[in-house]
Amino acid sequence: MIAAPAAVLRVENLQTRFSTARGVVRAVDGVSVELRAHRVLALLGESGSGKTMTGLSIMRLVPEPGRIVGGQVWFKERDLLGLDAESMRELRGSGIAMVFQNPRDRLDPAFTIEAQLAEVLRLHRVSNTRAAARDRCLELLAEVQIPEPERVLKSHPHELSGGLLQRVMIAMALSASPDILIADEPTSSLDVTIQSEILDLLATLQRTRGMSVLFITHDIQVARQVADEVAIMYGGHIVERGRADEVLDRPLHPYTQALLQCVPRVTESLERLNTISGQPLNLRELPPGCRFAPRCPYVQDRCRRAVPPLLPVKEREVRCVLYEEPA
Repeated sequence: MIAAPAAVLRVENLQTRFSTARGVVRAVDGVSVELRAHRVLALLGESGSGKTMTGLSIMRLVPEPGRIVGGQVWFKERDLLGLDAESMRELRGSGIAMVFQNPRDRLDPAFTIEAQLAEVLRLHRVSNTRAAARDRCLELLAEVQIPEPERVLKSHPHELSGGLLQRVMIAMALSASPDILIADEPTSSLDVTIQSEILDLLATLQRTRGMSVLFITHDIQVARQVADEVAIMYGGHIVERGRADEVLDRPLHPYTQALLQCVPRVTESLERLNTISGQPLNLRELPPGCRFAPRCPYVQDRCRRAVPPLLPVKEREVRCVLYEEPA
């Protein structure tokens, strides 16, 4: 039996809170995941489940008034949460880089693509001269399969399509050759054809560069396409994790089962779309027990009293009392 690759990123009991006038939001509540070398892990869940905030917490980019209040994030034997601000700035991009959902919001409209990409290279000390920086910019744009890279370098963000801008953002993220790429919904703002092209590009880059990728998405079909492993999030918790094909083809947690039943099926007849019963979770008023208990068709009294642990079930883990071993 071939051993699984070692973990290049280990997140242990990560906790991120937002203190607001209406109460404390436990956006990330004890998340633990491992990203293995040369693998793609999809963090999958509905909007508000905590998946994007998990990515931002790993990068230590949590916006105010949010705070990381507990846990550890291990990368190359260093706990990122214990690094000083300067060490963390140096690691962003060179060790772990992130691609965000809306590239137009991340680029400065006042500057050309060349100026912004060259600035990233300068910050990471990748190129020492203006000529070297320009050559490297062209190489990066070619690597992300941008046609007419000379024209794109001279362009301002408003002159480019969303698909081209996302390729530019990917080029920026790769400029310092990171070991890990966090891709936060990188295709959700694009049309279907461009989505497919970006997903194919990311798969090619992950393979040719030997990177590990944490892919954050709400789209089950995207997760099925890109991921080796998947972690399902609900209410700030991981509720199920394991091999992507196992989890998405044979889900065990009631939430994962309900989520997959909501995926539209292509049939000859019109069918009513399934929805998950009950009300979406309010992260300011979390139930004392299992996060999914108020909506779960299999709920038991003990589910409402305490949060169940992640239980090993064959080759995956599931946060559900249905899979406890009998005493």
